[in-house]
Amino acid sequence: MSPPRYKHPLPLTVSTLSIPGMDVTQLRIALFTGNYNYVRDGANQALNRLVAYLLAQGAAVRIYAPTVANPAFEGVGDIVHVPSFPVPRRKEYRLPYGLPTSARQDLKQFAPNIFHIASPEMLGVRAVTLARKWDIPVVASVHTRFETYLRYYGLAFAEPLIEAWLRRLYRRCDEIFAPSESMAQLLREQRMSYNVGIWSRGIDTTIFNPDRRDLAWRREFGIADDEPVIGFVGRLVMEKGLDVFSDAIDQLKRRGVRHKVMIIGDGPARDWFGRRLPDAIFAGFQEGADLGRAVASLDMLFNPSITETFGNVTLEAMAVGLPVIAARATGSSCLVDEGETGRLVTPGAIGAFADALGEYCTDPAHRNATGAAGRKASEQYGWDRVNQALVEQYIRVIRHRANGGGPPPTQSPVP
Repeated sequence: MSPPRYKHPLPLTVSTLSIPGMDVTQLRIALFTGNYNYVRDGANQALNRLVAYLLAQGAAVRIYAPTVANPAFEGVGDIVHVPSFPVPRRKEYRLPYGLPTSARQDLKQFAPNIFHIASPEMLGVRAVTLARKWDIPVVASVHTRFETYLRYYGLAFAEPLIEAWLRRLYRRCDEIFAPSESMAQLLREQRMSYNVGIWSRGIDTTIFNPDRRDLAWRREFGIADDEPVIGFVGRLVMEKGLDVFSDAIDQLKRRGVRHKVMIIGDGPARDWFGRRLPDAIFAGFQEGADLGRAVASLDMLFNPSITETFGNVTLEAMAVGLPVIAARATGSSCLVDEGETGRLVTPGAIGAFADALGEYCTDPAHRNATGAAGRKASEQYGWDRVNQALVEQYIRVIRHRANGGGPPPTQSPVP
C-alpha cells in the first residue's frame, strides 16, 4: 500500500506509515494554544488532562504556547515557548502573535502527524497555514465563545468581525470539536464548519461528590446549617455574568427570601463584585479537595454565564448533588434537564432567575430531590471516556487523509 500523501518536512514516521492498524501509540500531536497553564481556568485544565491522558496511553505530544515565569500551575508535557503580549484591559491573559522560526524548527524535529489548534488567535492561524503547507491534518477545539466577550467591554459592534475571523480559521481545519451538542449546533448555525465533532468534558468524582459537604466549614463563615446558600463558582470576570448574578440576588433580597451568597473564586472583577454584593461571603480561590468541599457545601449553584461552550462548574455542582440555576445557553443547556436537575432561564431575565432561586431556597425537599437527580445525571461523564473519544477522532481524521481525503478548500463552500 502506498504511504499517505503528506508533504512532510521530514521522512515519514512509523505512525504515518502504519495507519490501517493505527492506535494511540502512533499519534504525534502538536498542540497550539494561547494559554496552557499561566492562568487557571476550565479550558486549560481540560487541555492538561488531555495531554496527561495521551502521554499515559503512549502518544507523543508537543505543546506550543506562551510561557511565563510564574505560571498558575505546572503544565503537563513538553512546552515550547512562543512569543506573546498582554491582552489590553485583561493583562492576565496573553496573545501569541505567531509561530517563530525556533518553533517551526522544533516542529520539524518532532514530526507531528496531526495539528490541534485550541485557541483562535494568530498562533492558531499560523499553525493552520503551516499544516496545510505540509499537508498534515489539522483539527481545532472550541473552548469558549470568544465572540461574546466584546459585549462586556463596550465593543459589541465588533462581534460580527470576530465571528468572521473564527469562521475563516475553522473552515480551514479538517474538523472542529465542540464540548457539547448544543455548542456544535451553534457552530453549524454560525457556518463555522459542517465537520463538527464532540470532545466533551469529564468530572473527577474523587474531588466532586456529596461526601465532601462540610457543615463545620460553613459555620466558620457564620452560616447556619439550615440556611440556604447560593453559590457562584469560577473566575471573577465580567463575561461570567456577574451583573446578572448580582441583580438577581438584589431582587431576591427585596422579596425577603432567606439566603446566603458564597462566591468561590477570584479574578480581576473581585472588587467590583464585592461592592455589588457587600453581604456575600467571598471564600476566595479554591482547588483540589478544598474546591470539592466548597462546592459540596453550597445548596445550589447560580450560573448566569452565556460565554461557556461547556459548563464545567455546572457539571461539578451536579456531581456533588446541587440543583443548578443557569442561563439557557450553550454552557449549561446540554447538562441541565429543565425541572429535573435544575432550572434553565432566558439569559438576562432577572425576575425569572430570582423566581428559580426563591423556589429552591424555600423548598428544601425539592432542592434535595433536584440535586439527587443531577448527581445521577453526572455519572455518565468520565475524563478517560471523553478523552479516548477524542483519540479515536484524531485517528479517524488521519486515516481519512491517508485514504485520499483532501483538506478543506482554502475558501470553504459552506454558505
